Amino acid sequence: QPDKPVGRKQILTPPHVKKTLQQKEIDVPIFQPITLKDEAVTAQIANLHPDFIIVAAYGQILPKAILQIAPCINLHASLLPKYRGASPIQEALLHGDTISGVTAMLMDEGLDTGDILAYSVCQVTLEDTAITLFDRLSQLAAILTPKVLKSFDQIKPLKQMDVNASYCKKIKKSDGLVDFSDAFALWNRYRAFIVWPGIFLENGLKLKKITLVAMDEPNEPGKILSMEPDGVVVGCSKGAIKIERVQPPSKREMDALSYIRGRRLTLGDTFF
Repeated sequence: QPDKPVGRKQILTPPHVKKTLQQKEIDVPIFQPITLKDEAVTAQIANLHPDFIIVAAYGQILPKAILQIAPCINLHASLLPKYRGASPIQEALLHGDTISGVTAMLMDEGLDTGDILAYSVCQVTLEDTAITLFDRLSQLAAILTPKVLKSFDQIKPLKQMDVNASYCKKIKKSDGLVDFSDAFALWNRYRAFIVWPGIFLENGLKLKKITLVAMDEPNEPGKILSMEPDGVVVGCSKGAIKIERVQPPSKREMDALSYIRGRRLTLGDTFF
């Protein structure tokens, strides 16, 4: 993708692939078209006479003109047809999945609808977050890609069963809103959105670091159950969580104990 402004200072930052090539001083051409629908871009790629076009977390749909240049293979971070779309890693965590993986797919004009070339599968633990799962799936994709290329002529592509398909949308900031109804659902939202947008309560308080304490026991939602050296245990209608660090609106991040002391909250009060 083109370099994009990042952070509060909007510093123009190159994508990871470009940054890696530059750091390792690998002398290869780097193209960063704003759109792939430009005929000049299509011609530029076609003139390279590629054997394959590999796509991973690119963020743009390849138009038909590009798809016709060479076999286009996408590495998608789910076991297709499950979680087609923009946020498969987050979606797996939101659902509390225990299995995930990478699919090598022969691209067509649909959204992650192409024929399957190969899978690579991994377990997902309760402690996994979007950060750890992204890293693990990236490693799987790095191993799977050359295997698929070397055996491409021997692979018989497998059509996806559309009836089993599910979709995930692009994440919005509002997706980070949580409450104290279900501890397991809250924990899953925290680990799915740990990079962005994070999770926050209705009053804007960001829950920066939490852990899952209990999944099933009934509690009064939001009630402070105990205060421990490393955090505050808060009840949910179903289960409980420990809140370790928070960030109030327009203030710096702080430990949860300091936060409740500042608000003069104690055992039995509602965490807000």
